[in-house]
Order: sequence, then structure tokens, then C-alpha cells
Amino acid sequence: MFERTWTVRFSDTDPHGIAHYPRIVDALHETSDMFMQEIGYPFWDLTQDYDFGFPLVDMGFEFEAPLNAGDDVRITLTPEPSTRAVRFIYEAYVGDTLAFSGYEQRVCAETGGGGAVEIPDEIYEQFEAYAEE
Repeated sequence: MFERTWTVRFSDTDPHGIAHYPRIVDALHETSDMFMQEIGYPFWDLTQDYDFGFPLVDMGFEFEAPLNAGDDVRITLTPEPSTRAVRFIYEAYVGDTLAFSGYEQRVCAETGGGGAVEIPDEIYEQFEAYAEE
């Protein structure tokens, strides 16, 4: 499992101080960026250096509690890989309270629209290592 903290800024909120949904999605995309960088395969290098990427094909979330300006949100990401795709499972907590849970489904695909390809072994192994933690 990969973990990071996101602090909800005033600019992330509506006039009532509650985080906007699109800003939460931005925080999750940043979390997956950080995860891929930590395992040594940043998204930006994959498309340039390896001719494939992990485009987002589906996502879904269930909100349990609002996030407010100033909250420190602990976001966890657990990868669930298959041969040609990975699902990033998210949970977000403020203290011990679950604020939301959800997922992003990403397919390993050739750049230029070439279609799905198998996840390279070295990346798959990194996904598996974080899935087992």
C-alpha cells in the first residue's frame, strides 16, 4: 500500500469550506502520479521512453464524510494488477474517519492508440509488492 497526506486548501473548497469533488479527483490523480514515481516508472516517462502508458478508463467513489479546508487527509492507494490493467483502490481518512473510498481503472496501452498490452514484468512486480503490504 502506498500512502500520502493531502492537506485540503481553502482554494479546494466551496463557499462553505467543503472540498469540491473535482479537487478531490485532482488529489487522487496526484497520488497515482506520486505512486508511479516512487516505484520508478513515472507516467510521464512511460509514454516518452517506453511507448506505452496507463490511461484512465473508469473511476468511481463513495463519499462518507465531507472534507473541510485545513483537513489533513491520509490517502492510501493499493494496486490490484491484472495482465493488461491495474485498478488503484483508494481510501481517504481524516483521523480515524473514512471520508471516501473508490478506485481508478487504468489499462496498459501502447501510445498512439495501439491497444492494450501486457504490463511489463518489472512494473507488475512493483504493483504486486505494494498490493501485499
